[in-house]
Amino acid sequence: MNGAQDLGGMMGFGPIAIEQDEPWFHAAWERRAFGLTLAMGATGSWNIDMSRYARESLPPAEYLTSSYYEIWTKGVEKLVAAAGLVSEEELTLGQVLAEPAPIKRVLKAEDVAAVLARGGPAERPIEQPARFAVGDRVRTRNLHPQGHTRLPRYARCKTGVVELVHGAHVFPDTNAHGQGEQPQWLYTICFSGRELWGEQADPTVSVSIDAWESYLEPP
Repeated sequence: MNGAQDLGGMMGFGPIAIEQDEPWFHAAWERRAFGLTLAMGATGSWNIDMSRYARESLPPAEYLTSSYYEIWTKGVEKLVAAAGLVSEEELTLGQVLAEPAPIKRVLKAEDVAAVLARGGPAERPIEQPARFAVGDRVRTRNLHPQGHTRLPRYARCKTGVVELVHGAHVFPDTNAHGQGEQPQWLYTICFSGRELWGEQADPTVSVSIDAWESYLEPP
């Protein structure tokens, strides 16, 4: 979807402020928001692409006026309500009004380090060969889906070069909507800044994005 999260090339937001020796969290509640997101994701009630879609589908005005971990918290609120784990009334009141809904599994404190170290690999087997190879020129399709996609708006209908072939990975556009993993080949594509943003862009800038095969076509 073309949401407020897709800021590449947009003006008026100011420079990215790089904080020297920036801490992992700027407040205790941010640490808690991060832990809550991981713990709830570990219940198996949704997948990582559903989680991303919950955040990016926040109303634009709300998204742009929320901090990073406020967006994460609001995403979890949407997910737990959609999964029937809590009611909207419970979220509003901040208290339990009914017996908690069952969940598939619980991430225990003593297992957190091992789970984080293991990560969530998304590589999958696939029978068909890769359509493109390193060095190939490719063009991204002009896609504007209403649902989730990992193809940034600013990189659509643009020509770039394949830098890496990663193997087949879960396709987020279907996985985010409960339509199955439907794995596809995944590539890293390099674009020049001028290809993305025109002749006034910095000629020394290049941008690399990961793109699934169905996003791509020969130029």
